[in-house]
Amino acid sequence: MIRNDSILRRITAAAACALLALGAAHAQGTAAANAPAGAAAQAPDVLVRTLSNDVLDAIKKDPSLKAGDLSKLNALVDEKILPYVDFEKMTRLAVGRGWRQATPEQRSRLTKEFRTLLVRTYAGAVSAVTDHKVQLRPFRAQPGDTDVMVRTQVVPSHGEPIQLDYRLEKTDAGWKIYDVSVLGVWLVENYRSQFASEIQQSGVDGLIKALAERNRQLAEGKKS
Repeated sequence: MIRNDSILRRITAAAACALLALGAAHAQGTAAANAPAGAAAQAPDVLVRTLSNDVLDAIKKDPSLKAGDLSKLNALVDEKILPYVDFEKMTRLAVGRGWRQATPEQRSRLTKEFRTLLVRTYAGAVSAVTDHKVQLRPFRAQPGDTDVMVRTQVVPSHGEPIQLDYRLEKTDAGWKIYDVSVLGVWLVENYRSQFASEIQQSGVDGLIKALAERNRQLAEGKKS
């Protein structure tokens, strides 16, 4: 069973909104086709800062987004996040060795269900976003690097800053986010152990079924 994980227990509203963005991307090919002109030239730290602020600002301004409207949330992330996340790679890394066993159809279904899981999991925290701001921490990378980490803090007007870091890979279509860490817990690693256990017990189809069932529970408002 796909259970509530440690990220969910530790996450705050601002970090949840940043993670929500990662649940919006489809396969890399679609993302590349929709990427705006000039996206490939953006530095990874500039990309993360712009992306984070755009998502937070949009949520603050739209009452239906703050209320957790899933259709609006999907529209937001499809518009603003889709070109900048390699969600197929994220799913592949989270599934681990089981990805090699999966057929193309199974891989597509895994990606779709994982996307849905992230969007529905973090949608409930959107309403708590008020005055959060994103601050970049010092960025260190060499000109030829193709895989980097961008470190940020999500800062509320009251309370402690939230550590939120991103891993990005340079592709022909520009920099793509493929993992995110909240308070030191990486999303891909956190799900990998759960997915591996499910595949060991029930195979790839069992994992797809478990993800679909968890999504059904979240759609019905169940937290088990």
